[in-house]
Amino acid sequence: MWVAVRKSTVIKGSLCACFVVLCCVLCRGLVRERSLRAFSASGIAPPPVAVLDPGHGGEDGGAVSPVGIAESGLNLSIAFRVRDLLRLTGCRVVMTRTEDVSIGDPSLPTVRARKSSDLRRRVEIVNGTENAVLLSVHQNSLPSSPVTRGAQVFWNRRDGGETLSKLIQASLNAGINAGNEKQAYPIPEGVYLMKHAEAPGALVECGFLSNAWETAQLTNEGYQKELAAAIAAGYLRYLSGEGIP
Repeated sequence: MWVAVRKSTVIKGSLCACFVVLCCVLCRGLVRERSLRAFSASGIAPPPVAVLDPGHGGEDGGAVSPVGIAESGLNLSIAFRVRDLLRLTGCRVVMTRTEDVSIGDPSLPTVRARKSSDLRRRVEIVNGTENAVLLSVHQNSLPSSPVTRGAQVFWNRRDGGETLSKLIQASLNAGINAGNEKQAYPIPEGVYLMKHAEAPGALVECGFLSNAWETAQLTNEGYQKELAAAIAAGYLRYLSGEGIP
């Protein structure tokens, strides 16, 4: 989909990219030093691993905008951008999916059964990754209020989840939500992945597909880079040991 890009958006994206490069340079040594300390202290602790989870996929498109844009593709595109930024800093990254597909058992007879299988597989990936930190990327929707917009983060009830989520939220508020700041909140118990993942986790709702203006932003490459930069910056702040802002 083609979306017109305003000059201010281009400038904002360029500044954001410059900030991330600087952040990467400053944080690279810090992240590696912290990882090495973990190894030397116990002899067994691996470096942190960001498990990037682009929500939904395949036949489960997730939320859909009024003009038919499904969240699954947006989730994957933004997650790829976060992955690339984190790898630039030397961070280890695992992705639950790298295509717009379900990762559940395709032989199951119903959509519901395949979706449940998909969620269980995501949990297996997170829990099978040593020293994982879960970053789950989603899009929001509230058709009853098409003016509602903004990126918001939710944490799971694992040690470190709240700090991780509030640091990402702070970065999103500074770079994405200016004038429309959000607060991070604990995730409802019914969200399967966040409930069963044993790692600290943040679920990032990048925007509202029920808001026409924000949907246009979310499909824009420059805006996706800004989102990815904010998420990556929050994660790096978490790795640095920074506390709740």
